[in-house]
Amino acid sequence: MTSVNDLFDLSGKVALTTGSSIGMGRALAEGLAIAGAKVVISSRKLDVCEQTASEINELVGEERAIAVACNIGYKEQLQALVDETHDRLGPVDILMNNAGVNPFHGPSKDIPDSAWDKTMESNVRSNHWLCHMVLPDMVARKDGVIIITSSNGAFQPSTALGVYAISKAADLALVRNLAAEYGPYNIRVNALCPGLFKTKFAQVLWSDENGNEHPADNITLKRFGEPDELRGVGVFLASRAASYMTGQALIVDGGQVMVR
Repeated sequence: MTSVNDLFDLSGKVALTTGSSIGMGRALAEGLAIAGAKVVISSRKLDVCEQTASEINELVGEERAIAVACNIGYKEQLQALVDETHDRLGPVDILMNNAGVNPFHGPSKDIPDSAWDKTMESNVRSNHWLCHMVLPDMVARKDGVIIITSSNGAFQPSTALGVYAISKAADLALVRNLAAEYGPYNIRVNALCPGLFKTKFAQVLWSDENGNEHPADNITLKRFGEPDELRGVGVFLASRAASYMTGQALIVDGGQVMVR
């Protein structure tokens, strides 16, 4: 008889994660490692990745995390990330595409073309690239999981983060299309759509310039999320507990979208 623990067990799985040295991405990677996966920690700065990998290994009591630097904006660096994962850990079982950018705040009419391009290239095109770099591993085994971090902003307009929201809505379309194309190979593709979490990336949204926290009046739980609250969500999406779930968008935002 399968136990509840067995449903969430990721022992022996290789998980490649991006944007995972700090914030939400780190929390997601921690969850995968706690559940037993061998995890690649990746972001632009190798020293930060190495520190995070070391702290995760200390957390779980064994060497389950390694560090590989990568700038997702460059296709050759993404391929090098996949190649090093293969060399050090083996084929990829789980891909957690979390890295993204938000270089502009303001009405969409004011966004420079360079910021538009960077947002779409980093938040959408890089996901497309990396997915197709690891999909051959999954097709060969007829098993695999891809998780793309979108946003609850994909479900609502924003007068200050409109282009970011557009890119995250495009990620939902990418998820659905990949799910349709690769479902016959037993590959599941889902989107994780967080709301406002207390991270450095989103700090301008949840606090003022002096660090004073804004009220969370438009959130049902009346507070902002803590990154650690995503640990279990990532494990669920990656594990057998979600074995019949694909092409979906899972919103984790304390009820913010629900009350709008």
